[in-house]
Amino acid sequence: MDVSQADAATQSIAGKYTVDESLFDSLVDQAIGADVVSGIEERTLKQRLVEATDDDIEHLAKIFGERIVEGQGETIIEIGSADSEFPMDLNDNDVGAITGTLERVVKHASVTAFVSPLYDTHAKTDADGQKTTHARDITSATADEAKKESNARSVHYLMRHTPQSVEEMLEVRVAVVGNVDAGKSTMLGVLTQGKLDDGRGLARVALFRHKHEIDSGRTSSVGLEILGFDKLSGAAIRHTPGAHNKMGWDSVCNRSSKLISFLDLAGHEKYLKTTVFGMAGGAPDYVMLMVAANAGLTGMAREHLGLALALGIPVFVVITKIDMCPAGVLDSTLKQLTKVLRSSGCRKLPIAVRGRREVVMAAERFVNQRVCPVFQISNVTGEGVDNLQTFLNILQVNRSYAVTHESTNTSDMQENASGQQHQHQQLRYEISEIFSVPYVGTVVSGVVNSGTMVPGQTVWMGPDFHGNFIPVVMKTIHRKRVEVQSACAGQSVSIALKRISRSQVRKGMVLLGRTRGDVEVEQPQVSMTFEAEVVVLYHSTTITRRYQAMVHCGSVHQTARVLSIRQADESKGSLLRTGDRAKVLFQFIRHPEYVLPNSRLIFREGRTKGVGKVLRVLNKQEEREAISVATNGTMVFDHRAIKIKMEALRHQNGPAAATATKAAFDASISSKKGRKV
Repeated sequence: MDVSQADAATQSIAGKYTVDESLFDSLVDQAIGADVVSGIEERTLKQRLVEATDDDIEHLAKIFGERIVEGQGETIIEIGSADSEFPMDLNDNDVGAITGTLERVVKHASVTAFVSPLYDTHAKTDADGQKTTHARDITSATADEAKKESNARSVHYLMRHTPQSVEEMLEVRVAVVGNVDAGKSTMLGVLTQGKLDDGRGLARVALFRHKHEIDSGRTSSVGLEILGFDKLSGAAIRHTPGAHNKMGWDSVCNRSSKLISFLDLAGHEKYLKTTVFGMAGGAPDYVMLMVAANAGLTGMAREHLGLALALGIPVFVVITKIDMCPAGVLDSTLKQLTKVLRSSGCRKLPIAVRGRREVVMAAERFVNQRVCPVFQISNVTGEGVDNLQTFLNILQVNRSYAVTHESTNTSDMQENASGQQHQHQQLRYEISEIFSVPYVGTVVSGVVNSGTMVPGQTVWMGPDFHGNFIPVVMKTIHRKRVEVQSACAGQSVSIALKRISRSQVRKGMVLLGRTRGDVEVEQPQVSMTFEAEVVVLYHSTTITRRYQAMVHCGSVHQTARVLSIRQADESKGSLLRTGDRAKVLFQFIRHPEYVLPNSRLIFREGRTKGVGKVLRVLNKQEEREAISVATNGTMVFDHRAIKIKMEALRHQNGPAAATATKAAFDASISSKKGRKV
């Protein structure tokens, strides 16, 4: 629509409506790429980028600063979009001028970032110019997109905030899963050390934590590795143990603007419990599913894919060992992978990544969980490793509670609503690992789920075997082995606790703030019983009342039994089979836990697996009534309370106290009527 057409449209409706002509003309001018302020036509976006003045730099700094805030510290900018109705028709001179302008913008005091070119649609390189037309394993660009790309030139840039301290550094957690012998540890060794493998597992040796892992070549624990990206250029910074110029974790963090934390999980079936705990308690942002090209998607790889789908974690696939795999076998693996990803259970859209164009496209569209990028890697020849590294570099933070630090130097950042909301939230920190450090004391590791924390802060820690919380003081806080003065939601940190022994702490406990904003918070309430809506993924027979399974809910993992089953279809009764959905009342076997509504959970027992979401947590009165109804009055609430006290005293005061408590327990049993369950 031009100005003459706009005037005609205005005259045609003048008889029915009153039109603000100045506002209408402003909208028309904005549609054709011009701004109107006080009736004076200003410069187009292309003019601002190619022939930038000081006023243009101020204007662009405000725009890109807001984009960085929205992207939680980083953003990908596309100049001259092929999808735009008014393309910029860029040439080589324009691209050079735009790059120079963006470099001036990021040096502005209100931005404080760096910019790096990612991809040019008219770049004359084989890697960037590859077209992805494999019909079986990829959803490639359509003919219309290819036509637009050939006619209009666009350039992608990465713009990321430059942190002033480790507290401001961006962090993305990636869980590495897959079948045994898929090359998980070897892949991490190549990425984090920058050296290719020799084909015999040389790159993975430095990642193992135990001698038996080195001997067998199989990971049995949750390993942690990091890969940093430089705060000035975005280049990879690697931790190099054993090298002549050794670079520790502290050096990597101090030089990095973004850090990728890899959780190296076990692939063998007998370590499935460890893998489930790592995925549920480690709070990964993404899952990297490793598939051996010569083996396909078999064994535990399918189990790990199901866990990621159950927890709602985005997945991308890395196919390894392509250097030793025949073309026919690789093609069969791609067919099988595509079939599984597109099945009704997964509903994923696989995108093969072979060049820089596909890397940028996959990273931009990966926000949608339906998209599943697929990489083909060789750890021996290095084929595809650069594409994977670039993808990790531009991968966005995938946490709704992530907060940009207020010292990001943009006035809008300092006033952003998310940061203010964060400061008024109650601190919640889940404990996933416990250490006893000489001359330091008890150290716990985990993820901050909400709120902020500072050294010297007094918080609630619990629940213990009684279900109580005790006040503790946090002495120091470390992030990736670097001491920090604060930590906020989304960050994984380690905390040294003051005057707390290791026996007082267990995995699954939480640290909770004693205040919410300026309001004091009472001691948190815990429960043995909660109601959840579950779906049974697999069970060989039927699940009935009193069925017991291991429940994983965040860092909580404890055996629970089924008290009652309530299905939508009452004709099915109180039975659950594979594929059934119902509301189930669970009761922990040993001690109370701190569980929140809307939390995702996984329950398993042998080959039985199910997923669900916590609907509500019962208080003591509701718990008493629910247990009485579920057991027909044969189970008394006081009996369970005495069991908990007996077990707690056995741990704290030894056999004498346990014997005395057992006598009281036996006396209460003899005075009650009914059968004990």
